[in-house]
Amino acid sequence: MPSYHLSRAAEDMKRELTALLRELKDPRLGGKLLTVVRVHLSGDGSTAKVYISAMEGLEAAREAVKGLKSAGGYVRGELTRRLHMRKAPELRFIADNSIEEGTAILRTIESLDIKDGDE
Repeated sequence: MPSYHLSRAAEDMKRELTALLRELKDPRLGGKLLTVVRVHLSGDGSTAKVYISAMEGLEAAREAVKGLKSAGGYVRGELTRRLHMRKAPELRFIADNSIEEGTAILRTIESLDIKDGDE
């Protein structure tokens, strides 16, 4: 499958997974600001690594991944239905701390701007 098909499919999956996160009723997911950072689809489309990040940090993302793994069958079925796929890839959820890192970088930049304004 050409790479643009894979990247397009991965973006579609990311969009639908983000919507699904808001609909799931698992207590491990509730109340957390979760984001699907990226979806990496294998070359044959049989597996997809889904990187999940939480605003609360890496530990919250790990807890959310546990909830997503237990709801994996439902998520995979919904993804198949919504994207009209013949066969949905096997989903592997991975905790990611990119939102936390981005927030730390933003705070550092803002503190530098404040110091520069004082001079």
